[in-house]
Formats: sequence, C-alpha cells, structure tokens
Amino acid sequence: MQEKSLKKIDGRIQRVKDQLLALGPMRPGSLTRQYRKPRGRKGAFWQISYTHHMKSRSEYARPDEVAAARQEIAAFRRFKKLTAAWVELALARSQRRVQLARASSNLEPRLARNRPKQASAAKNTTNIPDSI
Repeated sequence: MQEKSLKKIDGRIQRVKDQLLALGPMRPGSLTRQYRKPRGRKGAFWQISYTHHMKSRSEYARPDEVAAARQEIAAFRRFKKLTAAWVELALARSQRRVQLARASSNLEPRLARNRPKQASAAKNTTNIPDSI
C-alpha cells in the first residue's frame, strides 16, 4: 500500500506533464482595451502589458491579433497553474518517500541499541593525571 501512494502521485505528475505538452503557443501578460480619449471612449485600441526579466513592457495589438493574443495569454496562465501543481506534487512525493524510508528503517532492528557499552568509555581520556 505504501508504494501505491507514490505510484498515485507519479500518475498525477504524469497527467500534469501530458497537459503541459498539450499547451500551444503562450505569452505572459494581460490584454486590455484602451482609449485615446477615455471620457468619450473615442479612439479605442488594444494593449498587451507584461513583465519579462524584471522589465514591464506594453505592446499594441491590432484587432485581428486580439483573438490569438487571448489564447496565448490563457495558455500561459494554464502553464503557470500546471507548473505550480507539479511543484506541489513533487514536494508531496518527496515527503512521502522520506516517510516511507523512515518507517522502513524503524522496522529494522537498530544495531546501536543492541550493542553493549564499551569499556573504554570509563577510561580517563584526558592527559591530566588523576592524582592532582
């Protein structure tokens, strides 16, 4: 049963990997509609804003590019969620592996417990004579 939990986690990790492979083109950011004259909502245009390598950037998007940009941004958000899930599963797997290793080592008899104490422990190991 103990190995089943690791296999179950491995299966979930594999499903996440498969979903990552199925992702298409992606890009970070958000797509917003802006206006040159916001009060009258005149002169509308699309803007893609994102941060890459610690730099904030903005790009204009043409109306015919908006649908593709939306799909790419959605794919990137999905990518971020899937990688976060993968990290969580990897941590859970590592913790479970450690638990199983510790549980199996507790079942084996420990040699240190059964070993008799050595007589050398009673000897004076310092260089100072006892007569002082």
